[in-house]
Amino acid sequence: MKNISNQNKAYLLALLAVLFWSTMSSAFKITLRYIAFDQLLFWASMFGAIILFVINQIGKKPLIFKNITYGDIRASAIMGLFNPFLYYVVLFKAYDLLEAQIAGTLNYTWPIVLVIMSVVFLKQKISAWSFVAIFISFFGIVIISTHGNITNIGNSNLWGIILAVGSSFLWAIYWILNMKDNREETGKIFFNLIFGFLYIFVYLLFTSKHILFPTGYALLGSVYIGIFEMSLTFVIWLLALKNSSDTAKVSNLIYLSPFIALFFIRFTVGEEIHFSTLIGLIFIVGGILLQQLIRKKI
Repeated sequence: MKNISNQNKAYLLALLAVLFWSTMSSAFKITLRYIAFDQLLFWASMFGAIILFVINQIGKKPLIFKNITYGDIRASAIMGLFNPFLYYVVLFKAYDLLEAQIAGTLNYTWPIVLVIMSVVFLKQKISAWSFVAIFISFFGIVIISTHGNITNIGNSNLWGIILAVGSSFLWAIYWILNMKDNREETGKIFFNLIFGFLYIFVYLLFTSKHILFPTGYALLGSVYIGIFEMSLTFVIWLLALKNSSDTAKVSNLIYLSPFIALFFIRFTVGEEIHFSTLIGLIFIVGGILLQQLIRKKI
């Protein structure tokens, strides 16, 4: 009975995390109407770090600063460079240039990119069917990027598309680094956020005349993104995985996120959802699910 209760709790937590992450495309696009993309990263990473520090310190395994080693500092310095700094600089700029539905969906290609990078950096073998899965997802990218007119990409914002897909590579690199790091998750992510915050601070010193405290919708959006994109939702997701008897049972729920996100984009951002976006998303998620099925059978 306890296992059933824990599994139901895992599903509820996972769905809550999926719901929060599904709002992010809308939150990014709306907030970027009121604040520059680099200023948004500065404040969101700061708010995220504060929330995650509090969560970590009241948890069962709080980060003890005097026990931090040089290896911990070096690992977080590298990981913080990729996420949050480079990843969100690239992603937020992509949202600046593209419709939310396109930027968000193209960014969702990271599981396929992760497979490719695992072959390159982790020397993992890849089957012929895996190549088919990658091609299916790539075809989805083409459909979205060309608005369904696959013979003509000239009308698309090519730079925005490159940034949106490029953010998936940065996230995949971060994910590989994270897999090799066995530190406690909340403390590790907090420390990574601190370094990311320092990087964006230095970046702003060289590229902006002022670091402005956000007000109104810019402030609300920065706080919301810092909490529900960068900190709290990760903790909710980790709790879901911890309470599940099989992580695959809750992990697959994440594939609901980009479809739910389209609903939020339509009714909060006001974008008319293109049929090509939905079809392209189906191809992308289909390729990812096929890749997962292949890995289970190997």
